[in-house]
Amino acid sequence: MSGWQNVREFTLGNVERPATRTRNHIEWGPNAIRVASGSKDDRVLTPYAYVGPDRSLYLDADLTQLLCRVSQSSDHAWSVRDAEDHEVGTITRIPSGRPLLRPNWRITQPGHPELIGRTEWLSGPPTRLAAKAAGRLLIGVLDGLTGIGDEGGDQPTKTRTLEWRSADRVAMYSEGTTSITVHADWLDRRLAFAYCLLAK
Repeated sequence: MSGWQNVREFTLGNVERPATRTRNHIEWGPNAIRVASGSKDDRVLTPYAYVGPDRSLYLDADLTQLLCRVSQSSDHAWSVRDAEDHEVGTITRIPSGRPLLRPNWRITQPGHPELIGRTEWLSGPPTRLAAKAAGRLLIGVLDGLTGIGDEGGDQPTKTRTLEWRSADRVAMYSEGTTSITVHADWLDRRLAFAYCLLAK
């Protein structure tokens, strides 16, 4: 499948056709980076890169055309390499150093500024952080009083949302591996795909 270079929104999974109002069953396929198309009632998740063994991605379902592979280079860092074994970039998991805070992530791509992925409500300029913190506090109070809030009551904790920033610009937005949106044209999509393999 060609066109992976320009993918804007994608997910990682094996659902090919989700259940809708007009289709009451799920159609499954191989685990892949997928892009949604079609109407709300006829949604199709088309594969653009197939997941292979050992954190690798392929352009075909038979896993013969390597797109990239991810190899660990240190305790918290991984190298993303293309089919010719050239490094596309690196992904680093940055421990927070604090027990209650989850780690941040960093993506580096040669010739471009690094991206730092932080929890959405901890990301951005100070005035925006204050507004986000106030909103989170209100949601926490409501949740404690009523059992509802942004977690949906007794539902399990929702997927972690990260804002990936380069300086003051959001270059990518991720909700776990279920929804990734790339905003920066220059970002090599193989790095975004590789993050999904690591975060899964």
